[in-house]
Amino acid sequence: MPSAGAGTETQGASSAMEIIVTKTDLLRELTATQGVVERKTTIPILSNFLFEASGEKLAITATDLDLSLRTSCPAKVKKEGSCTIPARKLYDYVKLLGEGDISIKMLENHWVAIRSGRSNTKMVGMARANFPALPNFPTADVVKIPAAVLRTLIGKTIFAISNEESRYTLNGALMVLKPESITMVATDGHRLAHIENTNAKFKGVSGELKTLVPKKAMAELNSLLQASDAEEIEFAKDESTLFFRIGGRLLTSRQLTGQFPNYEAVLPRDNNKTVTVPCDELAGAIQRVAQFADERSGAIRMRLDKNEIKISSSSTETGESEDTIETTYSAEPVVIGFNSQYLLDFLKASDSGEVRIEFKDAQSAGQLRPSENGSEYKYRYIVMPMRI
Repeated sequence: MPSAGAGTETQGASSAMEIIVTKTDLLRELTATQGVVERKTTIPILSNFLFEASGEKLAITATDLDLSLRTSCPAKVKKEGSCTIPARKLYDYVKLLGEGDISIKMLENHWVAIRSGRSNTKMVGMARANFPALPNFPTADVVKIPAAVLRTLIGKTIFAISNEESRYTLNGALMVLKPESITMVATDGHRLAHIENTNAKFKGVSGELKTLVPKKAMAELNSLLQASDAEEIEFAKDESTLFFRIGGRLLTSRQLTGQFPNYEAVLPRDNNKTVTVPCDELAGAIQRVAQFADERSGAIRMRLDKNEIKISSSSTETGESEDTIETTYSAEPVVIGFNSQYLLDFLKASDSGEVRIEFKDAQSAGQLRPSENGSEYKYRYIVMPMRI
């Protein structure tokens, strides 16, 4: 990944830039880069965009050294060149301009003049030479992934990624590409989300291609996919960097190193008690009962009994609550405790009509799956029980 101060152009080449862009084109690309720009940084250049004008386009780059985004928009280039501009200030200012053309011109001492209609502003930039050099998209081993598939995989796993920085290898999701399937797994040690699509074909993938994708890259990729109508994205990696090309935008991310846990070892094999319930009923009951759960643990109690599930909680500070859902359960009764938020995260992501819950006993992990059969996705969610 980039290193600060690794720019290569001389200041002479970058002092001449002069372009005209439309507000619509510029604002669209500035909006796309906002998640990457470093807000609180000890390296001031990382708070700036790099603008590079050539041919008939303006290339825009933002980076925080872990993540970078390169994008571009059409421009009338009067003088080719490059400059850096404070990212947040430019974005906030351009949003407030009226529709129409914006003229951007490089002045002396890295100042930049911006004109639009009757508005005339000068902003203080920084030397182009200070902007980090970024890696180039590899020419070999590029894999095409359907955009809709990747969007689904991210949406159904990202919430299970750990936020604890000490658990470094859990700060991302594991993406596993095989010639005829793609799988994504995320865990924080208390719950695990696992989704597989066996409908896709991946040319150029032999055996198994495993990649740890950091959480911030997943979130950025998700918002780029939501905003793009590209049908597929191009994915590649080198020793240290992941590359995702979405239409005309290129997201690069530093790779997470280290070993992702052996998740297959924790997938339940003998959960012999199952019950199927409507997602919205279960979510509603959990949300009501969780209001009265212990604030720190969020623990609720789930009791499966003949033809019903009782969900309850109590705390000495707030009181107690119980909700009952009718089901067709006929196995022996079981009582198990769960973190209510973990269950709600899954129910929100699964967007299916019904969920199938599989148990073994109070000490073993529960497994949840959407009950729809015949989907091209196999989605499962494992939650460790809590002592209650």
